[in-house]
Amino acid sequence: MLSILLLIMVILLLLGFPMMVPLAVGTLFMMFTDMTFFGPDQAVSWMINGVGSWVLAAVPMFIFAADILSKGHTANRLLDLVDSFSRHLRGGLPITTAVSCALFGAVSGSTQATVVAVGGPMRPRMLTKGYPDSFALALIINASDIALLIPPSIGFIIYGVIMKTSIGDLFLAGILPGLLIMLMFSIYCYFWARIKGIASEPKASWTVRFKALRNAILPMGFPIIVVGGIYGGFFSAVEASAVAVAYALLLEVVIYRKVSIRDLGSLALSTGMITAVVFILVAIGAAFPQALGTAGVPEELLDPIIDRIGDSQIIALLLIAAAFFIGCMFVDPIVVILILVPIFKPLIQATGLDPIHVGVIVTLQAAIGSATPPFGCDIFTAIAVFRRPYMDVIRGTPPFVFILLLATLILILFPQISLFLPSLAGK
Repeated sequence: MLSILLLIMVILLLLGFPMMVPLAVGTLFMMFTDMTFFGPDQAVSWMINGVGSWVLAAVPMFIFAADILSKGHTANRLLDLVDSFSRHLRGGLPITTAVSCALFGAVSGSTQATVVAVGGPMRPRMLTKGYPDSFALALIINASDIALLIPPSIGFIIYGVIMKTSIGDLFLAGILPGLLIMLMFSIYCYFWARIKGIASEPKASWTVRFKALRNAILPMGFPIIVVGGIYGGFFSAVEASAVAVAYALLLEVVIYRKVSIRDLGSLALSTGMITAVVFILVAIGAAFPQALGTAGVPEELLDPIIDRIGDSQIIALLLIAAAFFIGCMFVDPIVVILILVPIFKPLIQATGLDPIHVGVIVTLQAAIGSATPPFGCDIFTAIAVFRRPYMDVIRGTPPFVFILLLATLILILFPQISLFLPSLAGK
């Protein structure tokens, strides 16, 4: 019966239905077959509970803040700052792109917003300096993955709600892994440019650097407000998202005046549409694993695995990472988190894994999936924004995907990288 369920869902996906349809049909299939026993009232209750967490209110707020910042001056100011300190290095423009993605991720938390805000100005610069378009596009969509690890991160919020884990601790845990990936990308870009013989830019004067630093001070206040505010006890994660919107409005509407009051209606509409899709996925994605749970599917799949691996945390993490990596290659990362986290929860508990560390591994795989063929959402964002064919966008991705998988292995072997900052905050 489980194989029939999977076949039906795969067929619906291949026919082009949005992911919410296979999930809903899968839930209905289990309801009306002998796989399990529950009624429509129970399914509706699961969906309501799925979107009933107050913490999820932070999702539309952070999306709205990211939309405001993407339309405004924030990204350019961050780009100018990084460029003034790295342009004279070999691979200076790609390094600027990688670092800027990390910085913009710290103010938006959105991979797709980062593709647009950072990739828009940086791709023409790299092409002018002689970098192949395949390299530039691959760097942009993969470096944007850092935005899902650097707080605020919607992936961490969804995972935290499912696992009932501190969102603030997850935000802190993502900082060092995000910086590690940024460093690995920068090193690769340096040697790539050196091997290809691409010349560097003239070194910026300290006058230019101080001016760029002064212009970027206010945008760099976002991570301080979000993370510092939460751990300073000034507000919760949800309140931090509201403060982020207020700060974005202050910067872009009042101070920089790049975004007008008239623009806010269309931005709010865009945020509402994205939020509606996310919450429908969350609602249906909450019912589907609950139905699987009543059918005993997680136990059927994982009990033999738990018996075989015992208490080996490394093997458990490798298994979790592989499952999420493969899943996110084909399905929206939010959906994969919603479905697989409840399924793997018994394995996490049986092996004594720290849920904060697991959250970093899971969210990193979601980030990799956002830029990995065949269906990474950042790939299609780049196709729409840069008007390039699918094959041109994905041609240069393998080296960057390899770096991201290497980063995953490093984080699995050295969990202290993820847990260091949360442990400091706990003290």
